[in-house]
Amino acid sequence: MSGLAIKERSVFDALNEAGLNNKKAVNWTQQDLLDVCQKIRLRSKPIIIAANKADLQSADRVIPRIKNNRPEVIACSAEAESLLRRATKRGILKYLPGDNSFEIKSGNSLSEAQTKALDLVRSLLGRYGSTGVQEAINRVCFGLLKLIVVYPVEDEIKLTDKKGNVLPDARLVPQDSTAKDLARLIHEDLAKGFLYAIDVRTKHRLGAEHKLKNNDVIKIVSATSRG
Repeated sequence: MSGLAIKERSVFDALNEAGLNNKKAVNWTQQDLLDVCQKIRLRSKPIIIAANKADLQSADRVIPRIKNNRPEVIACSAEAESLLRRATKRGILKYLPGDNSFEIKSGNSLSEAQTKALDLVRSLLGRYGSTGVQEAINRVCFGLLKLIVVYPVEDEIKLTDKKGNVLPDARLVPQDSTAKDLARLIHEDLAKGFLYAIDVRTKHRLGAEHKLKNNDVIKIVSATSRG
């Protein structure tokens, strides 16, 4: 199992759920083996199904059949998301990934084809609430993988890095990650010389084993400079 990056805890939990923890493996039936394998897979390799092409007319009939009360299915339109992001980058729209609407910036003259494409996207957002792309990413990161967001900074007063960028990085780390884990993620040298961290909001010093919380803003103080 280790070759598949499956943790021991997942195996034990699956055995308990299948009622096989006190049953010798030589006495397992084929159904027992299938059940425990399925439970291990569900625990160690959770799945989100991104039902793409939700912008097609046929999707209104197909997607409800795919979902069928399955919460892991999310209606998506990668094409619509791509269109919105490209138009935003060009200054045509005001849109943030995951929003349920967009706004055409004043001063932009749209062609007939552009207007038609945006009307289709607007209809999609009305039906599903978003393009589904950001929802799928959020569900994976924060629901299945149980990650949290931490913001490392070099200047705890201005919340910048050495180049002056405000809140320059957002790091996704597993729940129960420590201050030293964050230091190691930024650079191995920071972890080697780790002295303490600073919670920027409270100004408190944090030890190496301090567990981080979602949306923490953290400065790492190290005796070893980054390479």
